[in-house]
Amino acid sequence: MSDAPNGGAVQPPASPLPEASSKTPSQAEGDAKNANAEGAEGAPKLSGAELKKRAKADKAAKRAAAKATEAPLEPKGLAPKEAQQQQKGSKQPPKDDKSRPLPLRRRPSNPTVPPAKEHKVQPKKEKKQTGLFFGHLYSQPRQHSIVGATKDVHPAVLALGLQYSSYVICGSTARMVAMLLAFKAVIESYQTPVGTSLARHLTSHHLSPQIDYLRSCRSLSISMGNAIRWLKDLIIKIDPSTPEAEAKRDLIMEIDNFIRERVTVADQLISEAAIKKIESGDVILTYGSSSIVEQSLLKAHSNDIPFSVIVVDSKPLYEGKRLARNLAKHGIKVRYFLISGAAHAVKDASKVLLGAHAMMSNGRLYSRVGTALVSMLAKSQSLPVLVLCESVKFTERVALDSIVGNEIAPAEELLSETERQALLPFKPKPDGKAEGETEGSADTSKEVLQWIEGAQNLQILQVLYDVTPAEYITMVITEYGSLPPSSVPVVHRLSTNI
Repeated sequence: MSDAPNGGAVQPPASPLPEASSKTPSQAEGDAKNANAEGAEGAPKLSGAELKKRAKADKAAKRAAAKATEAPLEPKGLAPKEAQQQQKGSKQPPKDDKSRPLPLRRRPSNPTVPPAKEHKVQPKKEKKQTGLFFGHLYSQPRQHSIVGATKDVHPAVLALGLQYSSYVICGSTARMVAMLLAFKAVIESYQTPVGTSLARHLTSHHLSPQIDYLRSCRSLSISMGNAIRWLKDLIIKIDPSTPEAEAKRDLIMEIDNFIRERVTVADQLISEAAIKKIESGDVILTYGSSSIVEQSLLKAHSNDIPFSVIVVDSKPLYEGKRLARNLAKHGIKVRYFLISGAAHAVKDASKVLLGAHAMMSNGRLYSRVGTALVSMLAKSQSLPVLVLCESVKFTERVALDSIVGNEIAPAEELLSETERQALLPFKPKPDGKAEGETEGSADTSKEVLQWIEGAQNLQILQVLYDVTPAEYITMVITEYGSLPPSSVPVVHRLSTNI
């Protein structure tokens, strides 16, 4: 070992810093390529993964050296501790901080869209109680137009439904006969699809839409339901091998026989039996309008039996007006009372003749609302109450009251135009108007209906039928003879088995 010129020991040179700490990433990649080239000359060659690993290590070393050389910037005029506190206070809250309001996102395609407005949740208004005890009868509103009818509904049925809803055809028997006549037109235009039979397809696919539309216009009567069941049972029993033309001809013939036997002939037999109950000098009291009662009174007058008639009527249809007018045209002496005067009318009567919408299996009469009141008043005066009813109106159903099963008519039909005009002074005025100030042409009868409909504490209810207990009925006259109300189920079984 040689001595230094100054006589001291020679010191080894200081180890330099790693070259990677002062090289850029491009230089590091170039060195890696050179190292790979040198490995090609004599050293082992590096793989691609090893080269990537070395490049990552160089980048990490460079970041560490840069952080070590950087000094934190201190704000001017602040001590180091105060600067640190200011830096801590300026830190953004963490991402999971729920107190920070979320930024409003906008669509990149339309950045000028205004931010969405916040929807205020309004308190729910209390729903107006509908009908009180009769609320379950408001489930199906009445159809007053052909809007919404399916394409399968026949034009004759469309016209019939509108006549039902507007009371052009009114009365249980008249509605049943009109329905059967419309079904005749439906059957005549029917053609059985290929691959099916008339007995299977006509009932479920062709008649069902017609029945549903009629039901939407007005609830089906008991006699209509009995006629529909009879017709369906008749169609199902058709032999599949029967030609279509012959089957349709037989169905139309059976419908004509049903109308003739169960309605036309039955009404003649009932009227003949009712004439025997009318004596000379009788004062017959009737309520509303019934086709069989009118036919019986006209036949008794044609037999030169002297008697007079008292017609008791009520809103909304005032059917008794037409009956009184027809009887007066034929020379019968008629007096007309409203239901409010029924208590005075029964004092002058000697017998009561009533029509029927249906006779229940427990002997109760289901008829136009007000019939029960007239029957009770007649019972209080010991007057015989005779009900004229065809057997097609009998049903196996039992009715204890008029709440469970009934028909609700639109509320606007209860108030006439004159009554609506009379209610205009009671209509609440808008804020800022004096009591005597009127709105001119704005006050119409239609607005009265809107006012009543919007009132929370006012509900107009109009039921069409009521139930008369059997103890207020003296006799039921049918085509099978005169019988007590307790024999109604026996006659019903007899008529359905024919």
